[in-house]
Amino acid sequence: MQRSDVVIVGGGAIGASVAYFLRNRPNPPSVAVIEPDPTYAKASTPRASGGVRRLFSGPENIALSNFSIPFFERFAEDMAVDGERAEIGYRRGGYLFIVGENGAGVLESNAGIQIKLGVRLDVLTPPEIKDRFPSMRVDDLALAAHSVEDGWLDPNGVLQGFRRKARKLGASFITDRVVGLQCDGGLVRSVELESGTRITADWVVNAAGAWAGEVWKMVDMAAPIAPMRRFEHYFESEHDFEPLPYVKDLNRLAFRPEGKGFTGGVPDGNEPRGFNFETDHDYFERVVWPALAHRFPGFERTREKNVMPGLYDQNELDGNGIIGSWTGHCENFILAAGFSGHGLMHAPGVGRAVAELIVDGAYQTIDLTRLGWARIANNEPYRERGIL
Repeated sequence: MQRSDVVIVGGGAIGASVAYFLRNRPNPPSVAVIEPDPTYAKASTPRASGGVRRLFSGPENIALSNFSIPFFERFAEDMAVDGERAEIGYRRGGYLFIVGENGAGVLESNAGIQIKLGVRLDVLTPPEIKDRFPSMRVDDLALAAHSVEDGWLDPNGVLQGFRRKARKLGASFITDRVVGLQCDGGLVRSVELESGTRITADWVVNAAGAWAGEVWKMVDMAAPIAPMRRFEHYFESEHDFEPLPYVKDLNRLAFRPEGKGFTGGVPDGNEPRGFNFETDHDYFERVVWPALAHRFPGFERTREKNVMPGLYDQNELDGNGIIGSWTGHCENFILAAGFSGHGLMHAPGVGRAVAELIVDGAYQTIDLTRLGWARIANNEPYRERGIL
């Protein structure tokens, strides 16, 4: 039998961020992070696209980005350990959301919300889009939103930076697998590990991402989150493009510059749910390349160089993360999963928020109540409007 004030299940970007923000508090609680694979061979974080943006419709998501993106800009210095900077290759390359007539009203409405909440962006007409990005086809577009202060980073650098800093601050990272949770009297009392170790805790945080459902089953909880396979493709073109931002459209095409080429893809929302890491080697030619070549004729001569399958922790109710206590059941069991592709970019904000719930007893900075369990229990979706 061991003891920790807080046990975090899952050592990816979200779990490591929670550990950092807890241990960075005055008089910090003891923290144990349980991660079965320290190589993160199949973890979602290292397989993410690395985009970080403020272009959301929900005020909570915008606020999370408004905190997290400046945090990433300072990350290399703030997460330094023993003088070694935590480099994450942050690049402020901008984001560009593009829509046809069917999405113009929503884009304009969202832009109004975003500007009101401090987001620096330009709403562009097709001639203005063409002026900034001459290689783009714009005849079937109505509007674009260009957020010039957003960008992208190295996902694995973020994960390792948070992990090293949290360990330096005293968090324990335990290589093991959670196989049981003991809940009694409305509280989780202990965590059982595959090795036979049992850890008593005051708080348990489920930050297991695509595997979060496996953890919830241990307390007879049902949540609308399932693993969904998606592919991250790296590709190069013989055509020389102007500097491009991170481009996204309503058909889920999403890509950005990376090194000599580009990285991105077209996630399929109809992908069968499950832990599938098989690679569909025809997917790029069948789905991604036609979307690229339609929008940028310069991609007609493009080659896929690499592809990585990864998993979204897809929230089937509304595509937003579930953050907060399992109210009415196990009050000290905190959820931090279901981000549906937004987990990495919001990891700093979510980590701080969960630390506030545990240490302060309530949110102190960003009120994330609407992203809590109540909407799940009441079947009341809180969806993003527009491009996901």
